[in-house]
Amino acid sequence: MNATPVPALELVCPAGSPAMLKAAVEAGADSVYCGFRDETNARNFPGLNFSPEELRVATDWAQERGARVLLALNTFARADATDLWRASADSAAQAGVDAIIAADLAVLSHIHTNHPNTRLHLSVQAAAGTPEAIALYAREYGVKRVVLPRVLSVEEIKALSREINVETEAFVYGGLCVMAEGRCALSSYASGRSPNLSGVCSPPEAVSFSDIDGERTTRLSGFAIDRLPAGVAGGYPTLCKGRFRGGDSGEATYLFEDPVSLNAMSLLAGLAGAGVTAVKIEGRQRGRAYVARVTAAFRAAIDALARGESPAPYESLLNDLAEGARETTGAYRKRWR
Repeated sequence: MNATPVPALELVCPAGSPAMLKAAVEAGADSVYCGFRDETNARNFPGLNFSPEELRVATDWAQERGARVLLALNTFARADATDLWRASADSAAQAGVDAIIAADLAVLSHIHTNHPNTRLHLSVQAAAGTPEAIALYAREYGVKRVVLPRVLSVEEIKALSREINVETEAFVYGGLCVMAEGRCALSSYASGRSPNLSGVCSPPEAVSFSDIDGERTTRLSGFAIDRLPAGVAGGYPTLCKGRFRGGDSGEATYLFEDPVSLNAMSLLAGLAGAGVTAVKIEGRQRGRAYVARVTAAFRAAIDALARGESPAPYESLLNDLAEGARETTGAYRKRWR
């Protein structure tokens, strides 16, 4: 028996490269988000992102196919390099992107003042989760959409939606962060860099490996953060997902955060009912095949809901992609405060 159709959700997918952007659009993304090849975006990894010319070409290509391009300019500007953020904002506007995602007040002000026809989305890096905070960004900078912090339950989002006059966007799939939306004290302490400032967590140049007595030790800036038998695959080495000896057992375990992926596909109807405009996939640092698979699965689930059907047949399609082979609905269904 068919359920009542839910409001259509915009599907926002990651594009860490021109090839990933094409894969996402072809797999059914309504919008794609990407960044420049510098520290103005929170996924500033080698081999990722776009030059201004690549962004212009990709934006034209996507828009010709009915997809929107959102440019993530979502790190916080350094006092000695604010021209870089201004220039990036200008380049994005000139490329004709459909919106710029930003968090820094000065960046928001520059775009609002100098590019008033460029739509502004408030990044999750701003961690705006109250009606008063969101109203301030909308009033002062013309923000049209807020990407919600990943600490709100569905009921909290529903209550929030009743009190604000901007669109909302919620993460539904991908990696989770134990820190407050990119403000990583762990990465900052160990390497001097963090996502909200320099656009990278556990920068590759700070990671090293050593093989001794049949074991591989992973280090970040000299700190040993994991040790596995040689040949056993591990995830990308971040301090929060490192294993350390602690407690009475003395066994190595995850002290900060277990490897687990967010998968809120089962909550899509609830999020739509709570007033969410768009749902977002994390993963600009992932590969093209990953983006294509996740996009296609969520496209099928959203389309099923729009037809009044259950998305249940699609909920297990991505199990093998989850970190640590485990999934969670995160704070959307939380029993803690």
